[in-house]
Amino acid sequence: MKAQTTFLRRLTSQYRSFLAVVSVLCCLSPGNPAFAESATLPDQLIGVTQGFLEFTVEDYLATSQTEGRYEIQVNQLDPRLRMAACDKELTASLESPATPIGRVTVKIRCEGSSPWTVFVPAQVKLFRDVVVTTRPLKRAGIIEPGDVVLRERDISLINQGFLTSPDQAIGQKLVRPMVIDQVITLVHLEQAEVVRKGDQVVISATSGGLVVKMPGEALSDGGLNEQIRIKNLNSQRVIKARVTAPGQVEVAL
Repeated sequence: MKAQTTFLRRLTSQYRSFLAVVSVLCCLSPGNPAFAESATLPDQLIGVTQGFLEFTVEDYLATSQTEGRYEIQVNQLDPRLRMAACDKELTASLESPATPIGRVTVKIRCEGSSPWTVFVPAQVKLFRDVVVTTRPLKRAGIIEPGDVVLRERDISLINQGFLTSPDQAIGQKLVRPMVIDQVITLVHLEQAEVVRKGDQVVISATSGGLVVKMPGEALSDGGLNEQIRIKNLNSQRVIKARVTAPGQVEVAL
């Protein structure tokens, strides 16, 4: 069975440091029966790994100002594993990856008179409210307010950038179909065109307090704030203009 702990709160820096030290010292205390056996047992290694990851994850969340709920699952070790009892404090470090989220490996090392190193695998799940679909959505569809909602998901399983507000998705265009309750990420979206090739547009040119408007024709599709090619129907010149709204573009003088 995997050891599992769920924390729903932040720890103070002093308490987190205390937790990490105690988790190691408890395993090494002379009053601990395992100590008298002159061996470091799998349960001790799991305990050290658990304490280290709790400290490391809390520190990561505080440093990155990330809100969320996390769970730590330390993988079961071979019960026959016996390492020499360490006459110094065990050291624990994150072997991989760089951040303590997802599948991680913790290196436990004894630097005493009989040195040894053990690598302990674990899984750190981080749960956050992210944007998911409320119904199946078609490719090339424009996302509307009723299409998305916030729900808690384990973001350690999401490879691409997830969204934390429905406003980040509403009005965007889907590049692939989606099923109900699917997490929406940046790779699923592209900016929806507000001007299409061939549309008649109004070109606005501003200089100081003077605004000049003239008719134009879009020569390419464009999303909000994108630069596209526009034909000035008065001069027949082709210019580049920024899309400001449906049927509206702007050039700088």
